[in-house]
Amino acid sequence: MKTGGLGGGNTVTGLNFEKKVDFHELIKAISGYELEKVPHKSGLGVFFENHLVARCFRKHDFYRFLEEGKVDWKHIISKKLLPDDALLVIVRETLFIIEVKYQQVAGSVDEKLQTCDFKRKQYLKLVSPLDLKVEYVYVLNDWFKKPEYKDVLGYIHSVNCHYKFNELPLAWLGLPTKKG
Repeated sequence: MKTGGLGGGNTVTGLNFEKKVDFHELIKAISGYELEKVPHKSGLGVFFENHLVARCFRKHDFYRFLEEGKVDWKHIISKKLLPDDALLVIVRETLFIIEVKYQQVAGSVDEKLQTCDFKRKQYLKLVSPLDLKVEYVYVLNDWFKKPEYKDVLGYIHSVNCHYKFNELPLAWLGLPTKKG
């Protein structure tokens, strides 16, 4: 997505990531979308044109969501995973774990990219009692387009995880966009 959006009348079709940005702020900036607390529910509701389409969870909110579903994480995994951002897309019955990795110099992120398979499987164990699917996706900046990342990017796909560069298309997540 280019700055200002793509297509008819600057329609925004994705979440554009620059450095470490606030996922909630990105959603709220898209026409038709609002974030609101849902009574008696953890996290925040994502509303598109006044219809609840998703729920957002950060860190411990995710475990409050599990409690709502009577899932006791301590009986499933041995250590909490605290997602920076998790998005439950209701119509897809899918929990997206979203990790933004923005690099400007070589560092420890290289090894962190190789943990997606383990983490995806842990999240899958946690939400399987709720009959949810899990997609694990990295949003990477152009630093990771360098040839030395070819193997790790290939690995990410080989273990059924995903990566996108600089944006996260709403359609890919299964979220609606305004027509026109």
